[in-house]
Amino acid sequence: MTYQITTILLLAFSVFMLTTACEESSSMDNNEASERPEYAIALHGGAGVISRDIDDEIRQEYVDALHEAIRLGRDMLEEGAEALDVVEQVVRLMEDNPLFNAGRGAVMTNEETFELDASIMDGRDLSAGAVAGVTTVRHPITLSRLVMENSRHVLFARDGAERYADMMEVERVDPSFFHTERRYEQLRRAQERDEVRLDHSGEQSMNPGGHAEIDDAKFGTVGVAVLDRNGNLAAGTSTGGMTNKRFGRVGDSPIHGAGTYANNETCAISSTGTGEEFIRHAVAFQISAIMEYTGASLNDAANQVINGKLQPGDGGIIGVSHTGEIAMVFNSPGMFRAAADSRGRFEVAIWDEEENLD
Repeated sequence: MTYQITTILLLAFSVFMLTTACEESSSMDNNEASERPEYAIALHGGAGVISRDIDDEIRQEYVDALHEAIRLGRDMLEEGAEALDVVEQVVRLMEDNPLFNAGRGAVMTNEETFELDASIMDGRDLSAGAVAGVTTVRHPITLSRLVMENSRHVLFARDGAERYADMMEVERVDPSFFHTERRYEQLRRAQERDEVRLDHSGEQSMNPGGHAEIDDAKFGTVGVAVLDRNGNLAAGTSTGGMTNKRFGRVGDSPIHGAGTYANNETCAISSTGTGEEFIRHAVAFQISAIMEYTGASLNDAANQVINGKLQPGDGGIIGVSHTGEIAMVFNSPGMFRAAADSRGRFEVAIWDEEENLD
C-alpha cells in the first residue's frame, strides 16, 4: 500500500511539474510574440565614403528622399499591404528619384549608355526574379517581379530582358529619360582618370562641390527588406551599376544570394557595395545561413559577414528578420538608410548607427 501511495504521489508531482513547465513555456512564447513588431521595413540608398562635410542642403535632399520612401513603406504596411507589394512600390519610388543610382539618375557606362539591374525575392517559397542590363524599362524592379511571377525562369539579361519587357507590356522610356547632368559629369571625371568608378572610393572629385563629393564617393544602389503583418518576408534591389563600366559588367544587385535574399525562416536582405565581393561571398545568403544553422540573430549574423568576411569599405546590408529584428550593418564610413516598424520605430541615418536624422 505504501508503495502504491508513493507511486501515485510521484506521478501526480510529475504531472504538476510538466503542466507548470508547459504553462511557463507558453507564457514565454506569448511574451516573445507580443514583443515582436507586427511589421518592419528597412531600406538603403547606397553606402560608401560619405563626407560629413557635404553641403547641408544636399544632405537634406537625401534625408527627405529617405523619409519619403520609408513613410510610403510604413504606411502601406500599416494598412495591411503584402511584403512584395511594399518592396516593389518603395523601390519604384526610389528608381524615379534622380538622387539615387537606380532608374532615373542611374550612372552611365563608358559608352554613355544606361544598363540597369534589379532583383526581387519572396520569402514564402524562395520565388525570385531578376533582370540585368535593361536599357528602356522605367522600373526594372517591376519587370523583375514579372519574371518571378509569370515565367519559369529567374533571370533575363540585356536583349532577352528587353524582349520579355515587350511581352509583359511594362512601362518603357527612351534611354534619355535616365540621363541627369550630374551623372554625365561623374562619367567625365571617371574617364579623365581612366577608371571604373567603384563609388566607395575615398578620392574626392577633381571639381568638388555640389553633388560631386557624393557621386564620386558612394554607392547609390537602392534596396528594401520587409516583414508584413502576415509574417511574410520579401526583399528587392535596383541599381544602375558602376560609372564608366564596360563589357556588359553585372554586379550583385540582380544576383539572388549576393545582392538580394528572402526566406521566411530567417530574414530578408538587400546589399549595397562592391558587387564582385558580395557575389564571391554570397553575402545575403550567407547571413541567412548563419541564422538558420547557428541560431544567431540577424544583427550578429550580418556583422559576422560584413565585418568578418568583407574588406573594410566594401559596403553593407539592410535586413529584416522573421521576428521583426532590423539590421543595417556596413563597414564603410556611411550608408544612406532608413527603418520603421509597428512599435513606433522610425529613423533615417547616414553615418553612425546612433545617429537619427528624423
